Amino acid sequence: MSHIIVIGAGQAGSSLVAKLRKDGFDGEITLIGAEEALPYQRPPLSKAYLLGEMEVERLYLRPESFYAENNITLKLGQRVTAIDAAAKTVTVGDEVLSYDQLALTTGSDPRYLPAAIGGDLEGVHVVRGLTDVDAMAPAVSEGAKTLIVGGGYIGLEAAAVCAKRGVQVTLVEMADRILQRVAAPETSDYFRGLHSDHGVDIREGVGLDRLVGTDGKVTGAVLSDGSEIEVDFVVVGVGIVPATALAEMAGVELDNGIKTDAHGRTSDPVIWAAGDCASFPYQGKRIRLESVPNAIDQAEIVAANMLGSEKDYVAKPWFWSDQYDVKLQIAGLNTGYDNVVTRQGEGRTVSFWYYTGDQLVAVDAMNDPRAYMVAKRLIDGGKTADKAVVGDPEADLKPLLRA
Repeated sequence: MSHIIVIGAGQAGSSLVAKLRKDGFDGEITLIGAEEALPYQRPPLSKAYLLGEMEVERLYLRPESFYAENNITLKLGQRVTAIDAAAKTVTVGDEVLSYDQLALTTGSDPRYLPAAIGGDLEGVHVVRGLTDVDAMAPAVSEGAKTLIVGGGYIGLEAAAVCAKRGVQVTLVEMADRILQRVAAPETSDYFRGLHSDHGVDIREGVGLDRLVGTDGKVTGAVLSDGSEIEVDFVVVGVGIVPATALAEMAGVELDNGIKTDAHGRTSDPVIWAAGDCASFPYQGKRIRLESVPNAIDQAEIVAANMLGSEKDYVAKPWFWSDQYDVKLQIAGLNTGYDNVVTRQGEGRTVSFWYYTGDQLVAVDAMNDPRAYMVAKRLIDGGKTADKAVVGDPEADLKPLLRA
């Protein structure tokens, strides 16, 4: 009987094994995860779950019974220690498992602060997994003081939750502005204002020099401009890196993650990859997407291709972020844009439309689902949008879809 092993029990891994069964695969399936918990959704961790508004059971992507009913063997809380691609075996603890096909859905790892600047002190947290948030939650209380290192979406979402809980928040971003790597200045300005209105002290062009502590616990920080602040805990949001250690062990090619073709196959014909860890061809270049929609869609295409479908994965990038009462929805990729058109709504409703020349390539929509949906459909269809219409808040956007 054919055996498919999937390493990485997150969104991509759970989606992949479910799709295998849905598409009629009747062989053996083993899903291996390093965490003890059932496969769960990550986005609510730093928001509803940290705020105490969501129970852990609601995080689970599927109940435990789903895996039993679909004859999927779960090996949770277990780490793969060896992959022998020539022998087609995976070692988990003392057990050696043989596979016919292998999928790597290992996700990504957070960047940590080095121990040399205090990154190993108690009270220094990352926001990645369930155990990370459980460890941080007791510190997120009214009157506490926190330093958030990094002004990307991870850091800003953490700042929003902390501020809502009455924590005094200082956020430092080494670049000239928050969101500099991923968004236009207009979006940076919007979120800087939003956080300032909620009492967050945002310091741009300022990095962390070192953390200081007492009895092994963080108590303060020295910033790159020489200023010093007192802290009760620190949140590190300086990005993530694809988890490629097992791919290296298997000997497959890497290129900004695990290199795959359009079908999700690696340089080894029976090893596949999907999710945060995988890079793939996209519009003449190679990209890697860190998002839930990508993890699901790519994993389902890989599952179909493991069963012989030979389908290309055609990514339709979209993302979201929730901060306070603002829902940001992003469609497309803004790399290479050279101009931005603003569509202003009422209050905090606004959307920023990214163009390369006259071609629409992406949109950031804040509390503006209608603008987001129109832009997403245009981008997915390879169409553009008349800038004069987009920039006129009184103009109806729907006719753009018929242009």
